[in-house]
Amino acid sequence: MKTVTPVLTVLGIIFVVWYAATIWLNAQWVYDQAERAGTTVSFAEMVPQTMDQERPLLPPPHQVAGELWDGVAGQAVTSKRSLVYHGFKTLQATLLGFGMGIVLGVGLAVAIVYSRTMEKSVMPWAIISQTIPIVALAPMIIVLSDKAGIDGKMIPKAIIAAYLSFFPVLVGMIKGLRSPDAMQLDLLSTYNASGAQNFWKLRLPASMPYFFASLKVAIAAALVGAIVGELPSGATEGLGARMLVGSQFGRPLDMWAALFGAAILAGALILIVGALERFAKRQMGGAA
Repeated sequence: MKTVTPVLTVLGIIFVVWYAATIWLNAQWVYDQAERAGTTVSFAEMVPQTMDQERPLLPPPHQVAGELWDGVAGQAVTSKRSLVYHGFKTLQATLLGFGMGIVLGVGLAVAIVYSRTMEKSVMPWAIISQTIPIVALAPMIIVLSDKAGIDGKMIPKAIIAAYLSFFPVLVGMIKGLRSPDAMQLDLLSTYNASGAQNFWKLRLPASMPYFFASLKVAIAAALVGAIVGELPSGATEGLGARMLVGSQFGRPLDMWAALFGAAILAGALILIVGALERFAKRQMGGAA
């Protein structure tokens, strides 16, 4: 109860502020409509009208929840109006980019830990790469992928997702692989352990807490990358495309429902990574 109460308190504050902002931002439309009709509305009459507009400036939580429910449970999963359909398209690019990011991040981390030259030459560029705004880089990746003859929208989106997700994995794995102290390394040396044994028996197991912590950041970053990749590509499928279409055609409820759909998907992916972490700990003999 002590844990739940603060969460519910913050959630309640968010709802109060959200509803207050809804009344404030949507009120002007009500007053404009009344002025055109030559009538006046009181505050008590205005408030209900801000809560159920077809194209609100800021939709209230219950409208967003209704649109989200309709998109998830009110449509066939194969329908282009289904958020499940669009979420699956975004999920595909996210997981592909996430996998690519893991391979790239872990590979570079191992090379940097074992090679001073790689550390001096690659690490600065890896850091610099994260200073480039992804909204500027995404169109370039899409154009270059098209020129390279890469068909379809999946691979460019996955590349963007990998670009955002590899860096947390890289940093986490470098920290993890270097976490064994000198005494542990000296102990393996007394047993005449080889470099491979040093890696598999000590460095890799020691890096697992850092690795899974970085994966939770990376999976969320990969989802952001996949959504951003859908915006400039002219995609018609995916949560990012759903947001873009809602913006272009003046359907804010579509945008907000897709936004919350993306947030729910991100939360689910992080929970899955957490479950994999607990499974890995049990397999390695640690406490789950």
